[in-house]
Amino acid sequence: MTDASGQSKRKAMMVKATQTTGLHEFLERQRWFTGKGRDFTIEAVHPLSWLSQPGSWPAVRIELVTVRYADGNGTPTDVYQVPLSYRDEPSEPLAHAAVSEWEEPDLGGAMTYVYDALHDKAATVFFLRGLLGDVAQPDLAFRRIDPLDVAPDQPSLVLTAEQSNTSLVFGEDVLLKVFRRVHHGRNPDIEVHEAFARHNCGNVARLFGWLEAEWPDADGKPGRGDLGMFSDFFRTASDGWELAITSVRDLYAEADLHADEVGGDFAAESHRLGATTAEIHADLARYLPTGEWGPAELASLANTMRARLADAVAAVPALAPYAGGLRTAYDDLEGVLESLPVQRIHGDFHLGQTMRTVGGWRIIDFEGEPARAWAERGTLDSPIRDVAGMLRSFDYAAQHLLAGHDHPDEHQLTYRAAEWADRNRSAFCAGYGEVSGTDPRDQGVLLRAYETDKAVYEVVYEARTRPDWIGIPLSAVQRLAG
Repeated sequence: MTDASGQSKRKAMMVKATQTTGLHEFLERQRWFTGKGRDFTIEAVHPLSWLSQPGSWPAVRIELVTVRYADGNGTPTDVYQVPLSYRDEPSEPLAHAAVSEWEEPDLGGAMTYVYDALHDKAATVFFLRGLLGDVAQPDLAFRRIDPLDVAPDQPSLVLTAEQSNTSLVFGEDVLLKVFRRVHHGRNPDIEVHEAFARHNCGNVARLFGWLEAEWPDADGKPGRGDLGMFSDFFRTASDGWELAITSVRDLYAEADLHADEVGGDFAAESHRLGATTAEIHADLARYLPTGEWGPAELASLANTMRARLADAVAAVPALAPYAGGLRTAYDDLEGVLESLPVQRIHGDFHLGQTMRTVGGWRIIDFEGEPARAWAERGTLDSPIRDVAGMLRSFDYAAQHLLAGHDHPDEHQLTYRAAEWADRNRSAFCAGYGEVSGTDPRDQGVLLRAYETDKAVYEVVYEARTRPDWIGIPLSAVQRLAG
């Protein structure tokens, strides 16, 4: 015979198994889940305090899900933020955001229907109310920089473009960016935006506030970290990548014309974007830490780049014929003897991180390169790394419409694509130099090393995820290898 306590324990275990199974399947379906293709288990689920009021439906809270990977590659564990909306009956309009069904002990043990709360308009109001001061919990804190005059019950809409996080807009004024993979410590995106907001800097979205919480790490050690940020929404802005590829389409449609003869010439915008980038770098150096690298640090950087190249050649043998030429870029970098100023930079700079508004270019997403370790996201580096990232982005914009496709006039279009990229790369550098006082092309050794390092990374990325696109970075590799 089994006693009541034994039955209760088995029931709790069954509830936990049902919950973790549902969350496991939910994570595997999400674009922002970086563990796709890896064998993983859910090691822990840490629920934070309820955002909703007791007894109300939907019941809303954030749950932090720790996953452990079995393959031993990269980090052994990750923590994902999963805001959940619990309902007492199924919701057909939310079927696309369904997580699972389970009995929730904190809601009286009743069967609940569980959804991704960010897609539930009745649930997301609690996030905006929290920023405005209506929600306060011991393990959750909404931090607001200045008073915010917006209605607390504005409807939300999830934006679909992001891959690593989830953003939603309330009405037409407030953007909430929810970080899906979370860490203890400050998020670089919030850190940069807070510095800019407190000094009334333009060229980025105005930060209104953020959400932070306390949770235990994989070893049970408590710590605090950022979960999301609230900022101004650029409701009339155009994505920089989309603007650039529209210009390229115009060029392809007039294949007998040069880039500067086509109505959609992008060079003037590239020039303005270069100027804005230089202004951003100046503000980052003014309001956040700076430093200096000497020969020892540059030699260490060159060695790191060599190691990445060696790993890349092992992963993608097509790189091998160019490895010797590419290494000369790192050898030249190691030979630099003068000191190099370093500072906070964007870290993952490309056309997709830019927005064109009626007031000019704006820069978004200062979280850093997703492939880099979290502890390295906010480290100091040369602004030339950002410049190199944007120059590579111009190459991608110019060539991506040709990737994986056969065209009868491919040779002509390839020539025009290279001409478009060169024109816009030059315009960007010229605009940057007019503001900063130094054209990035005057720092040729540094620029070539960073651009080479980026192109090598891109070859490996495309080989693993988009093999049809590998020709884009390979053409850069050939050029950079001499």
